[in-house]
Amino acid sequence: MVTIRNSARERLERGELSLGVGVRVVRGVEVAKAMKSAGFDWLFIDLEHGVFSIESASQICVAALDAGIAPIIRVPNGEYSIATRLLDNGALGIVVPHVETADEARHIVDKLQYPPQGHRGVFGSAPHVDFKSVPPAELTAALNKTNLIVVMLESPKAIDNAAAIAAVPGIDSLLIGTNDLCTEMGIPGELGHERVADAYARTIAACKAQRKWAGIGGVYDEPLMRRYIDMGCRLILGGADLAFLLAGATRRVGFLRELKT
Repeated sequence: MVTIRNSARERLERGELSLGVGVRVVRGVEVAKAMKSAGFDWLFIDLEHGVFSIESASQICVAALDAGIAPIIRVPNGEYSIATRLLDNGALGIVVPHVETADEARHIVDKLQYPPQGHRGVFGSAPHVDFKSVPPAELTAALNKTNLIVVMLESPKAIDNAAAIAAVPGIDSLLIGTNDLCTEMGIPGELGHERVADAYARTIAACKAQRKWAGIGGVYDEPLMRRYIDMGCRLILGGADLAFLLAGATRRVGFLRELKT
């Protein structure tokens, strides 16, 4: 039986934090090895807000497979043709934003999982198995087991339906998009607001009841990250390429500007 490894999922299954990094600006395949060296478990390759082509995203996915860091793709809501093409060409999971109901979650599973769980079309010559010929039954079973299907909750309606969404078979993680949630709540930018903390508590409880994993996105203030992780979040979006680049560059410039000539 073929085995396909997903470092993000393996961390979660061991009860550990699974750490991801947003990739929205850097288009070179080098980002995969660099972020693996930094210690991250998965790439959050952003096709919702980023301008990646399917081709460039796929190339990063293939490089990530070889580097041992899981490539996870965020696609715009409803863009299943993009999602399945990237799953065929290297991705190990899909993040779907703005999910609000269990019916939407069931539709996502139907589109992204192979039979019998869903109705995704079968594709051979997968980079996940080094393009080797693998019996379809083995390949589809391995990918169904290995891929991560993550839905983002980004509105009060979504939080109200967290328990029902978490109960959908095939959904692996409920990840809160904290900035959009705050904006929908009328408290933009207040990531530590008690209403947000309550949303995290409800989502985490829903995930624990179904043995799913709660996730955190958009929160990079370290005390707040600790707060929500201590509450039970395990799929962690730890930052993004542009923010890390600017932070490092800014620190170096600050140091150099202070030097005496």
